Amino acid sequence: MKLLLVSDLHYTLRQLDWLQRVADGYEVVVIAGDHLDLSSAVAFEAQIVVVLKYLQRLRSRATLIVSSGNHDLNATNPAGEKVAAWMSRVRGLGVATDGDTIEVGDTLFTVCPWWDGPAARAEVGAQLARDAAARAGRRWVWVYHSPPSGSPTSWTGSKHYGDDDLVAWISAHRPDVVLTGHVHQSPFKSGGSWVDRIGDSWVFNAGREWGPVPCHVIIEPAERRASWFSTMGPERVDLADASATRIALV
Repeated sequence: MKLLLVSDLHYTLRQLDWLQRVADGYEVVVIAGDHLDLSSAVAFEAQIVVVLKYLQRLRSRATLIVSSGNHDLNATNPAGEKVAAWMSRVRGLGVATDGDTIEVGDTLFTVCPWWDGPAARAEVGAQLARDAAARAGRRWVWVYHSPPSGSPTSWTGSKHYGDDDLVAWISAHRPDVVLTGHVHQSPFKSGGSWVDRIGDSWVFNAGREWGPVPCHVIIEPAERRASWFSTMGPERVDLADASATRIALV
């Protein structure tokens, strides 16, 4: 499997155009939240319609997995918590999204929504517990917009801006890989990173740049490597080495 991770595209159409051009080079493409942009002059519903058209085209090029982020919330649940209700329209395209579990080869993917309160958080906890019981020795990958608290993948340059509950869930269930986003600065700040290892779990956050090519991570489990690409230049980490550090590629 060759997997491409992007996140935090924030309705940047030229980055979606790039993604559409390259998607057929990957078996799996993951967009880990924040498809929309709250600060955009384009109306929210119009953004949703455009993004859905891109996702429909992308799903014909690769297995597409899409989670929500905090910029994607457009409704409330019965508990009064904000939710990305339009993800049901994503699912209607045949794309795995919030609350879904999808199996690709020997890998199980759990797609988690952005949660805004205790009711939605409890649903995510139940989702992870359910899939832990069904894992059956397979490689397990989580798609979860926020990185874990205390990780270099959640470092803004001045503080950690991650998810405490995710730390606890990683400790309890020990997934192989967690694919995140949310904190744009992490790979570019001293003390931050696009990759981290928490116990047995690898965590990735590609970060965000504004150019035509989004920051992205390519994960190749068979080759036991992950690579990060940005204007800083490419870097790689050896997934076979639990103590591996980032290696800049010439």
